[in-house]
Amino acid sequence: MERLSNVFGTVSDRACGPRSARTVRQIGITLFNGFAPQEAIAVARAFEVANALSRSSRSDSVIYNLRLLSATGGVIASSSTTVIWTESIEACYYDEGFYALFIVGGVGAHHALGDKRLVGWLRQAVPRCRLTFPIAEGLLLLDAAGGAPSNRGGPFSHGSRNVMPQSILASTYASFVGPLRMALDVIQTDLGADIVNQIAMAVAPPVETQFAAIVHKNAEHFVSERIRASARWIVANANRHLLMCEAARVASMSERNFLRRFKIEIGVTPSEYLTYARLDMCCRLLVETNLPVDKIAERCGIGCGGRLSKLLRQHLATTPTAYRADARRMAAEPPQFPAKDVAPLLAPRIMQSVR
Repeated sequence: MERLSNVFGTVSDRACGPRSARTVRQIGITLFNGFAPQEAIAVARAFEVANALSRSSRSDSVIYNLRLLSATGGVIASSSTTVIWTESIEACYYDEGFYALFIVGGVGAHHALGDKRLVGWLRQAVPRCRLTFPIAEGLLLLDAAGGAPSNRGGPFSHGSRNVMPQSILASTYASFVGPLRMALDVIQTDLGADIVNQIAMAVAPPVETQFAAIVHKNAEHFVSERIRASARWIVANANRHLLMCEAARVASMSERNFLRRFKIEIGVTPSEYLTYARLDMCCRLLVETNLPVDKIAERCGIGCGGRLSKLLRQHLATTPTAYRADARRMAAEPPQFPAKDVAPLLAPRIMQSVR
């Protein structure tokens, strides 16, 4: 049995033998009639999966208390055929505060701007939140409440670099990444990169690019374990300058033998594989974020936008800008998180509407 405390309290796991304490983070998602369901489901599912993984790992791991909120509470209809059961914002006292508050967007946001109860609550609640993330049209609600997104907890740490420097407001950060990435960055500060990678795979398999097939060969059964390990290491470190002698050491081989075995088993040389891994990352970032081309090239180890443009022209006969536009245009049906797939995780919060 577990007993969740309020806000930033602890949870006792009496069933686990010795008493242990868990930190509980309050996570709020504000909704309104006509909200964008995919955004809400992406964020909610990330925290639900994080809780499942957290409970199965260390006994002192963080637990997230997810609260779906609306002005009136009860059933709220999305812009599609999904409806969600919510708590009334009146159930949340102003002095509670949230570790992270997500203000979801959607076509109904313009109508929600006239909801004085919702806007008034946001005006009081946002200053008491450690982190506030407006999503798309959610920024309109935040502006109407006269609140600036807060980031009182310092930067998010992502490996050795800062994903969200303290000097950058959450609204600026939100314009560069999707709702799921926002949730994952929050979770990573508590549970680490390994669990975040598991959540990302469970919630949103990465966008398939033209380079994915060759990169994914590192999981093929016919590839030896030592070559698999070296290929995974190359992918994990593709954002920095690599020497093939380092990859050879990972495979416990001489460099000459490593180069020969890698080409035989993977089908390309290690240097070619590194290029494909970098291009795979670049193409996914072009589709999934609004980051400038130069910034994407820098993050993925390619150096600059000019070199990325040259490589894409060489391999795909296109430019980064054209690739981003074409890929987004082809994604006419964006729902990566259909409600029927997440209903078991979020029940009874999410229900299919009755026609």
